[in-house]
Amino acid sequence: MAQNLNSINLIAPAFKGINAEDSPLAQDPSFAEVADNAVIDKRGRIAARKGNSVLTTNKTVLGSDKIKSIKEYKQNDGTKKIFSVGNNKIISGTTTLVDETPGSYTINDDNWKIVNFNDNLYFYQRGYEPLVYNGTNVVQLNSLGGSGIKQANEVLAAFGRLWVADIDNDKSTIYWSDLLIGHDYAGGTSGSIDISKVWPDGYDEVVALAAHNGLLIIFGTHSIVVYQGAESPATMILADTISGVGCVDRDTLQYTGTDVLFLSHTGLKSFGRILQQKSLPISDLSGNITKDIIEAIQNETEFYRTVYSPEEGFYLVNFVSQDLIYCFDVRGVLENGAYRTTKWPTTGFTSFTRIEDGTLYIGSVNGISKYTGYQDNGSSYRFKYYSPSLSFGDSARIKILKRLRPIVVGGFGVTAFLKWGFDFSSDYQTAQFTIGQSNPGFYNESEYTEVEYTSGGSTISQRSLNTTGSGSSVVVGLEANINGSQLSIQEINVMALVGRLV
Repeated sequence: MAQNLNSINLIAPAFKGINAEDSPLAQDPSFAEVADNAVIDKRGRIAARKGNSVLTTNKTVLGSDKIKSIKEYKQNDGTKKIFSVGNNKIISGTTTLVDETPGSYTINDDNWKIVNFNDNLYFYQRGYEPLVYNGTNVVQLNSLGGSGIKQANEVLAAFGRLWVADIDNDKSTIYWSDLLIGHDYAGGTSGSIDISKVWPDGYDEVVALAAHNGLLIIFGTHSIVVYQGAESPATMILADTISGVGCVDRDTLQYTGTDVLFLSHTGLKSFGRILQQKSLPISDLSGNITKDIIEAIQNETEFYRTVYSPEEGFYLVNFVSQDLIYCFDVRGVLENGAYRTTKWPTTGFTSFTRIEDGTLYIGSVNGISKYTGYQDNGSSYRFKYYSPSLSFGDSARIKILKRLRPIVVGGFGVTAFLKWGFDFSSDYQTAQFTIGQSNPGFYNESEYTEVEYTSGGSTISQRSLNTTGSGSSVVVGLEANINGSQLSIQEINVMALVGRLV
């Protein structure tokens, strides 16, 4: 009598993102072993990320360097202008990049923190006289006639003032400017506070500053100090201290409207959640890839860049020297409190900013781009999904893989590669096909398009491909060259015979 086929339906595969922490054989099949150049779309499906459409046509001032930071300048009257930094220059524009560096001002590093404040745009970097764009020119801050100006590495615009910290020889003092006067740190209601005596573990160094829900938040390397009443800083009081968790870098902080996200030495954290759980073990928003994140932090030799996009529903963190981006879906958390995570390797992206209208700008060696479309500067990029190891409920028995039925949404004309392998081997067998077109069979057996129809304006294609090979566990994957068409995976049906004991 013919043996019945056993099947696993991977419905919305990778719905839970990457899981690099649990044993592959113990993983929920809703996770992914690999999810490269992918996002989780609004329907909970793994999908190809968008590409970048390059706006810059003249990047002479950038030379062969890369854009290392981008910021939109905004005035109260609605005036806007895009600024960026790279090639040791202050740059404006998107299509033609223009050098705005003050004359006789020498720059040898591009790690600027850039903030808007009171119709001006301020540039701060350790060891450099701060710069300001006053609506007409970029000038040195001391040219405005202020006093007490610090060569700080961190700057925050909040509560009607500029706040600066992280100075070469002073890692525990926070200075604030006079009210609405960003160039005066010695007159009026300006002032400073030394927090060296309030670090919860005795010693730390200021890394970043944030303002949230009326609180001034001071992030150290391994601890956090919180003050309330910062609207009147001379009388603000210590509200809280948190030990054991700090911030890796000032540029990992992002406001989500209801929270502040930041990267600690053990992964992505939420300030709001830390306040709630500080007496308990702190759950980790990157809990499914903790070891990978820690390794990336330890290996980073250049700088971090992050962005939060409510339109796309993600927080991106870029480990620039490694050309590695992790994409965290912030629309909800999993059972363990972690965000669903995907990875974008080798994009060449080096900086981001979200401007007021929701557009996401990307910096790179090509200049400035928009996050849009499904090409990277006119070229294709590789989307990859691989499942965890599938044992069909019995890891002790041989599985004879018979058929794979992927259902994909969109991607008409895209070249796809269906992959399968056994027993943790990286030696995959491959069946190549073009979505939306019939192809000849593989291994002298038939392949056909079972269904191809549209739903909600997207083409849905279902394939059935006969397969060969056997092992105690099975991994299936789908790769595709994204070249102008959106693509997501709705389902993969995996069918196999379950045979003898291994």
